[in-house]
Amino acid sequence: MAPVDVETEKSITLPPPHFVLVPLMGQGHTTPMADLACLIVGRGARVSLVTTPVNAARLRGLAAMARSALLPLEIVELPFPPADDGLPRGSNDNSDNVLQLFLSLYRLAGPLEAYVRSLPWRPSCIISDSCNPWTVGVARSVGIPRLTFTGPSCFYSLCDFNVAKHGLLHNGGVVPGMPVQVELSKDTWAAAFLTCMPAWGKFVEEVREGIRMADGAVVNTFLGLEEQFVACYEAALGKPVWALGPFFLNSRDEEARAVDQSAVIAWLDMMDQSTVVYVCFGSLAQMLPKQLYEVGYGLEDSGKPFLWVVKESEIVLPEAQEWLQALEARTAGQGLIVRGWAPQLAILSHRAVGGFMTHCGWNSLLESVAHGVPVITWPHFGDQFLNEWLAVHVLGVGVPVMPFGNDKAMVRGHIARAVSELMGGGAVAEERRIKCKEYKERAHGAIAKGGSSHENLTLLLHSFMWSGSKE
Repeated sequence: MAPVDVETEKSITLPPPHFVLVPLMGQGHTTPMADLACLIVGRGARVSLVTTPVNAARLRGLAAMARSALLPLEIVELPFPPADDGLPRGSNDNSDNVLQLFLSLYRLAGPLEAYVRSLPWRPSCIISDSCNPWTVGVARSVGIPRLTFTGPSCFYSLCDFNVAKHGLLHNGGVVPGMPVQVELSKDTWAAAFLTCMPAWGKFVEEVREGIRMADGAVVNTFLGLEEQFVACYEAALGKPVWALGPFFLNSRDEEARAVDQSAVIAWLDMMDQSTVVYVCFGSLAQMLPKQLYEVGYGLEDSGKPFLWVVKESEIVLPEAQEWLQALEARTAGQGLIVRGWAPQLAILSHRAVGGFMTHCGWNSLLESVAHGVPVITWPHFGDQFLNEWLAVHVLGVGVPVMPFGNDKAMVRGHIARAVSELMGGGAVAEERRIKCKEYKERAHGAIAKGGSSHENLTLLLHSFMWSGSKE
């Protein structure tokens, strides 16, 4: 019998690459990781998306889609020891509760390692959210590579790396080592790098160490938007940084086109092109009644059409509900107020939407830019302050609600001015819209076959082509 070539035998018997994705349990982190999972399985690799039983329920739609399309994507539930999920109870916007949630997830290390060791073939790679530094020990114990998924912009990640490297976490002023000028007030600096919350110090340093120890980074961005920052971040880490985004253009953009019968879309269909400002501040930021009123009055005073998403938790007080109903009555011909959830991608892709007032979470900012919609920026915490700087001063697609460095309370006049400035005419506003349209074209070009994100995914998959044996 003729000898069998080893490489030929491998190509016949070994399974495709297998990626274990470990998102942070939170909508803003889980959603892009789910989009990344769709990207990877769409190219022929296998993905296990691990989560807790509570969060697995939110991913049923993704699991059903994978089954119907016969895609090798599975949702793996890792129960907390003991059987109860063990998560702290309380308000989402309480920083102590959020920290306790992050720390409680360390208890998933044992179940994750047990899952990996139970597989017939060792996975090719773990991709874990940077806020899951406990996966460092799991990857080392089972002997497989680990990539970190950094949820913020690459611009923010580079700023954070340089500030930590130079020991300037409490300074304020100019961020060192950046290819562009970046300058924050002392208060904004503390909020951006979380030094305003001392209890977070040890955890944040573990996150930074986990990023430094990873075999590389996956980022939800594209070179046509952040090329210089991706290159600088890769050089700083000394590891590959794969820019694969925007993730959602390969998966949830179809979802956006499917949402065409809702009351929101029906209302937008009646509006003129590029006249509506969409207002939404993400899933975590909570408006106090006083802030809520100022936003509403500001939108009303702007005279521009608006679509405003208000959280149910923001209007639990009877007086807030009464105020909102009165505002709806006064602005019936001008605005639409949505309580709870709204189909954001469908809204941003609608022809009537010409601007987006956002908290500057990276998911929302990227979704807006990739749909060619300029933004009004109002950051609340963390990376959002630097994302604002990126949008306004670097990309030139944003108008701030508050002047940089101004710590006065936001009032309706700031809202009305920012809306008028973004949605108005003039050379500056038109240049902002032109830039956004260019970034939209670049985003779609990046994910197309031959585009930078498409090719980067090919390189990533080739880097982890073979799964290892169980032993």
